[in-house]
Amino acid sequence: MFPFDDFAGNEILSERDFQDYQSLYLNLYAEFRSMADAEKESINDDVVFEVELIKQVEINVDYILMLVEKYLKKKGSGGDKEIRAAIERAIDGSPSLRNKKDLIEKFVDSVSTNAKVDAEWVAFIAAKKTEELDRIIADEGLKADETKVFVDNAFRDGAIPATGTAITKILPPVSRFSKNNGHGVKKQTVLDKLSAFFDRFFGLI
Repeated sequence: MFPFDDFAGNEILSERDFQDYQSLYLNLYAEFRSMADAEKESINDDVVFEVELIKQVEINVDYILMLVEKYLKKKGSGGDKEIRAAIERAIDGSPSLRNKKDLIEKFVDSVSTNAKVDAEWVAFIAAKKTEELDRIIADEGLKADETKVFVDNAFRDGAIPATGTAITKILPPVSRFSKNNGHGVKKQTVLDKLSAFFDRFFGLI
């Protein structure tokens, strides 16, 4: 649980308490960040959140899937409720999994008790990824094939490219003669949506 081997066996907090405190810490971090955004003034100089320290004890997808396997084995026996609560606490205490919580919960609800969890997870995430990207393409009128290539390259390279001509190739055509054609606004809207999509699915499979 702790990144320091010297403390092994002498932990002050249980793993459950640690995850609860970590979750509260991240909630406060998100709250102060949203307040700063609303006021257009950063307060990070006054309130420093050491999120990098939390990442040293990061919960990963493999750990969650291990809990899901335990949950399925206990399902219906009464012991499954505590494991389900442990899954939620682990997600809430993870900086990289919090924005994926609904995906993980839907997976837990949908997976059958005799399923191979790893294989089911890969299929589930692939289907959700396709579904959500198709929705963005439809909502924004993007060029479907070009957008899928753009996104595949982003997952390969580890980031959505915010500069260069790649993003403009996926946008719908805009008349140069229309007043305030909104090309810049459209580009930023699409970048924001694709960046959120990328953050949501990156590292899950």
